[in-house]
Amino acid sequence: MRILYSFPHSLDRPGIALTARQQILGLVRLGVEVDLFVTSVGSLSLPPGVRVHTTMSLGGARLPHRAIGVQRAYDYHDAVVAHWLKRNSAGVDVVHAWPRGSLRTLRAARAAGIPALRESPNPHTASVIRQSERAAADAGVPLPPEHSHASNTAVLAKERSEYAAASAVLVPSDYARDEFLAEGFPAGSLLQHRYGCDLSDFPSRVRADAGGERPFRAVFVGRGDPTKGLHVALQAWRIADLPHAELLIAGALQPDYAATLTDLLSLPSVTTLGFVTDVAALLRSADVLLLPTWTEGSALVIFEAAASGCVPLVSTAAGALGTDGHDYLEHPIGDRVALAAQLVQLAGDPALLERLSAQSTARREFLSWDRAGEVLLERYGDAARLS
Repeated sequence: MRILYSFPHSLDRPGIALTARQQILGLVRLGVEVDLFVTSVGSLSLPPGVRVHTTMSLGGARLPHRAIGVQRAYDYHDAVVAHWLKRNSAGVDVVHAWPRGSLRTLRAARAAGIPALRESPNPHTASVIRQSERAAADAGVPLPPEHSHASNTAVLAKERSEYAAASAVLVPSDYARDEFLAEGFPAGSLLQHRYGCDLSDFPSRVRADAGGERPFRAVFVGRGDPTKGLHVALQAWRIADLPHAELLIAGALQPDYAATLTDLLSLPSVTTLGFVTDVAALLRSADVLLLPTWTEGSALVIFEAAASGCVPLVSTAAGALGTDGHDYLEHPIGDRVALAAQLVQLAGDPALLERLSAQSTARREFLSWDRAGEVLLERYGDAARLS
């Protein structure tokens, strides 16, 4: 199978670039040929199965999107990919394109009779905007206008056009799929796959507690803004009022948001770490991960925590993979009391905590990007059969 993979960003970045990079590497390991269109690969070295086409590079150096305007850069990337596809469609089996820079490419694919798949790393954009507004209202802090989830009619219109142009939308979780369905999206135009974890970067911990002397440790890892639910985590932590316990917060905090959380962040059992370079070590040192997010496609940190032996305590919007009560503990969005009860339960029952941790590490291979790649390749096959 030969895939045209279009990613209108630099590939050597964190966040969605990590997801795209792992998808590409996983496909190549499965023998798939990939024509990769990307603005830049930076210093990355990609395997021979990837033919790289850069769209925003000049003399080997990356040309920043802001040099011509961010949306113009996306549109330029899209135009380059669509032009190439029209001339080379005979050699392409499936097109896999990412948001904001894929409309022409998706239309060109469908015109050529090629399955045109549009990645959706988040739920339907209308749902994301709505849930983000609810999170901000719940926290009492508005989202900055430049926030990726802030209400923007132009972005929403662009995304709706891309959804419509695609043969199918790739969704990474049950939650994301359900939110598309709630927006009236046809079920037959959704293909559910999944994300994964780099097991070499997130080894499982070796528990070596000295007579139970180490305090019960919870961690929050992520962007400190209302959408990730840090205020919910902190309020649940205060309600739980655990003795001999600590909560570590890793990630940059939105300044006005942090200002409203001063009392909670000042609790003796709470420590703010700021940006953390070794997230893997932090997860291995912790008992539980708190992710009371309000909207998510499928948070990679959940898989990373589980693979490390850190039990995820997540909202129903987190996009967790597995079974509630066995692979993670789930709570309704915004429910501080339910999250607090889970903290009390696990802090007070070391045997249950150890059992959940062991169940997480036992399925490490299932959480891998290799398994995610196998599922993605199956979805490509589904798309080809449906076209």
